[in-house]
Amino acid sequence: MTQVINGKEIAGQIREELRHKVMKWKAEGIEITLAVVQVGNDAASGIYVRNKKKACEDIGIHSLSCQLPEETKEQELLNLIDSLNSRQDVNGILVQLPLPGHISEEKVLDRISPLKDVDGFHPRNVGAMCIGKTGFVSCTPAGIIELLKRSNIEIAGKECVVIGRSNIVGKPMALLMLRENATVTIAHSKTKNLKEVAGRADILIVAAGRPKMITSDYVKEGAVVIDVGIHRDENNKLCGDVDYYNVASRCSAITPVPGGVGPMTIAMLMYNCVESISL
Repeated sequence: MTQVINGKEIAGQIREELRHKVMKWKAEGIEITLAVVQVGNDAASGIYVRNKKKACEDIGIHSLSCQLPEETKEQELLNLIDSLNSRQDVNGILVQLPLPGHISEEKVLDRISPLKDVDGFHPRNVGAMCIGKTGFVSCTPAGIIELLKRSNIEIAGKECVVIGRSNIVGKPMALLMLRENATVTIAHSKTKNLKEVAGRADILIVAAGRPKMITSDYVKEGAVVIDVGIHRDENNKLCGDVDYYNVASRCSAITPVPGGVGPMTIAMLMYNCVESISL
């Protein structure tokens, strides 16, 4: 029988663990603060920001809201980040993406102090992950590792295929699986014989960005399938990169959409915020 990996439940376990840690820090007089910066009024971004603030409240972290108008100049945003970097009462900084077109996301993300980069996007943190040193890890890949471990899914020695090569998910995901002693292949839109490559995977992690792209003929019998995608289908219902109902019966374990990887991303953001105290 296929194991449906309940990301909502596992994220809840992590949040509960973090609550206890935050309570201990507060008992020592230490408050953890996450600064959340949003530029403009993009509706989807607004939802994500509210969810992150709610998660902060849930575990006892203080959130500092920095809402800027759409026409904010790039230098004004960089100046704000400089100010937040220098504040001793701010432990983590999150700039909600996407930014308006006139602002360079690369410049903004690079400006955040690596010691406050709770999204794990700064080149110094990415480099630290590559060579196994301490630093913040991108929240979605870190969350997937937790999903696998807390679902008692063996990683070491397994063949893993990651479909997608983004800097946010695909590349760090492959590195983290290597760290856990998996044998890793990164596949993407230019990969030849993608079905054959994906069909070798004991653990198939899909971050392709195309709704219901992965059907049963991409999946080996008994594979573990992790679906990172989130979209609206033709009926306006949430779906992932994996055609869940077509694929699930072939899997030993699979994440649903919604309720799989999504809740873990915010849980690991909160984890990074709490860990910022120790860095």
